Amino acid sequence: MSPTHILGISAFYHDAAAALIRDGEIIAAAQEERFSRKKHDYNFPAQSIGYCLQKAGISADNLDYIAFYDKPFVKFERLLMTYLSYVPLGINSFLTAMPPWIKSKIFMRSYIEDQLNCKAAILFPEHHESHAASAFYPSPFKEAAILTVDAVGEWATASYGICKGRTIKILKELKFPHSLGLLYSAFTYYIGFKVNSGEYKLMGLAPYGEPKYTDLIKKELIDIKEDGSFRLNLRYFNYCTGLTMTNERFHKLFGSPPRRPEIDKIQQRHMDIARSIQVVTEEIVLKMANHIYKRTGQKNLCLAGGVALNCVSNGRLLREGPFENIWVQPSATDAGGALGAALAVRHLYLKEDRSVDGVHDSMKAALLGPSFTNEEIKEYLESNKIPYEELKEEDLPRRAAETIADEKVLGWFQGRMEYGPRALGSRSILGDPRSKEMQSTINLKIKFRESFRPFAPTVLAAHVSEYFDLNCESPYMLLVAPIKEDKRLPLSEEESKFFGTDKLKVKRSEIPAITHVDYSARVQTVKREDNAIYYDMINEFYKFTGCPVVINTSFNVRGEPIVCAPKDAYNCFMRTNMDYLVIGSFLLDKKRQKTDEIRVGDLSEFEPD
Repeated sequence: MSPTHILGISAFYHDAAAALIRDGEIIAAAQEERFSRKKHDYNFPAQSIGYCLQKAGISADNLDYIAFYDKPFVKFERLLMTYLSYVPLGINSFLTAMPPWIKSKIFMRSYIEDQLNCKAAILFPEHHESHAASAFYPSPFKEAAILTVDAVGEWATASYGICKGRTIKILKELKFPHSLGLLYSAFTYYIGFKVNSGEYKLMGLAPYGEPKYTDLIKKELIDIKEDGSFRLNLRYFNYCTGLTMTNERFHKLFGSPPRRPEIDKIQQRHMDIARSIQVVTEEIVLKMANHIYKRTGQKNLCLAGGVALNCVSNGRLLREGPFENIWVQPSATDAGGALGAALAVRHLYLKEDRSVDGVHDSMKAALLGPSFTNEEIKEYLESNKIPYEELKEEDLPRRAAETIADEKVLGWFQGRMEYGPRALGSRSILGDPRSKEMQSTINLKIKFRESFRPFAPTVLAAHVSEYFDLNCESPYMLLVAPIKEDKRLPLSEEESKFFGTDKLKVKRSEIPAITHVDYSARVQTVKREDNAIYYDMINEFYKFTGCPVVINTSFNVRGEPIVCAPKDAYNCFMRTNMDYLVIGSFLLDKKRQKTDEIRVGDLSEFEPD
């Protein structure tokens, strides 16, 4: 019997992506932005689809099913009903949104047929069904509760249910316009960050503030029920009818108009507002989880949707929530909906059973994107006359580790690209976490981004509990955990009085470069069976230094997607103050490069986040 190929697609909102499964095995998955070089590219993922087909060794004619991640007609209904509910308000938003829908989005079936020109059956799971499928089916659990929370799908903004074997049963949904994702995005917009892109900045800013506005938010903006459901006071928001997230009533409530990015400095009040909405978000998620536990009786919880990327909330849920285990889809946003849609067709439509052992997930460490051979990399380097040193396979981890231990910043390009927003050791920028200066160095001279942004550690899995209050693996960098007390450093009386970004001046632990101002870190654990060369390099660093931890941040600069191909890696390397680049088996020294061809720090091509 010939294998069954299912292609999943997400597109036309944000983070377009494609994923391909063969007889239930995840063969390939990637976001379109990595190929187009347009951050959060929402266009039809033609290049991602081409990559998936190439990786599977098939053409579009070999596809049996194509799954699109939501139901366009139902989403169109929601948009139309919302505009009609507010007539004549929202006419500008209506005129902006409707033409693209009428042109292509609403007729998605014929659009996909025209693009791929194949005879595969085209199916349309619901949006939150795709999220749920993306979380449960690749998880290691035979059965689990499911929670999906995002901005909005067709009508649903959150859902929960129970999953067993190949079945997913949604028990309850929260519906638009009452949305935790949109609430968080409204504050993202108000603090001056880009919606659907800057929410993680808001999360990173929160520890610098105090929750001074929590009571105001709960009094004026949101009515939270004991089960975690809620209703928003829509008088303060503009997203139903306008082209912005908040309105003048919201701005008056918090004392000023939205912060203007690139113009207005971030003030202490912005930090306090960020902390306040983060606290409210965590309260809602914990209440949702407690209710779901009571309703389902499950010990495992799977999460997806954009809010599932709030790793601070995830960390609290793991520590304080009722579930023994949680598993978060590493590509939790709409990009992951492509994979979820394909898996939903496999298990819900075709009724094929899962194969699961209760221990290992099926995400292949989220390393599902393109890879490049040493021959391909060498051809690129030599055709562009780029100086390099070729390393033996057995020497590469040691040389890279020595470079990091010497407090140099290293670009790291190895193996298959990650699927999802996190660099997990294939397209990463690495540094020494013991250096007090490394956090600001990478932020300002490498990433060209805000100085307050924290960096994540990668730690050898066997050593995670020595450095962090975490007793489980965190392979996808989706859990925040406190630094262990015995790794923290005491603060002087003067240091304890610092506030705002002055807190950055304080060395708080033995690994200060990855210790946030609240003594937390967004932890990634790594095992050798998941990423051998990355593990070996960190293990060599451990042998040199006694520290089994490195800084791991994504291989990109502000406003640019994570690098995909050797050309992207070299261009990013040359536009920054990175010291070295390891790409495949080749080591590039910045001092040997021709810096007159690409100016260091020239980011004129990139839009601000």
